[in-house]
Amino acid sequence: MSIITRSPFLFRINTGSCNGCDVELATTAMIPRYDVERLGCRYTGSPKHADILLVTGPITARSKPYLLEVLDELPNPFVVVAVGTCPTSCGIFRDSYSIEGPLERYVKVDVNVPGCPPRPQAIIDGVAKALEIWKEKIRNQK
Repeated sequence: MSIITRSPFLFRINTGSCNGCDVELATTAMIPRYDVERLGCRYTGSPKHADILLVTGPITARSKPYLLEVLDELPNPFVVVAVGTCPTSCGIFRDSYSIEGPLERYVKVDVNVPGCPPRPQAIIDGVAKALEIWKEKIRNQK
């Protein structure tokens, strides 16, 4: 049994959302009642250090190259969390001319956090699930 000796890092990318999910993510980062750091996670400013990728919004034509670049920079193993309705079904933007499709078209989504926008409790629950998946991937890698 391997012991994980460091905290997992979170990286957030907005791929074209209305910012509703981003406001709720900020709530989980700054308000002590929902603080994601109590799970042992910390945010990072670089995908090169991230273990868990949080994605908000549908994939737009302008965000697609950035998303693909971020996915290339993530170290293995990593976990992808779709935050809100938009990454999974494109939400209210589904029929827009600039939508390139849902997140699953580009990467396997490990955790879906439903809602438009999702409640902070749901985001914390999704991050907790992602953390367990990440730990399992670490164990299976050795």
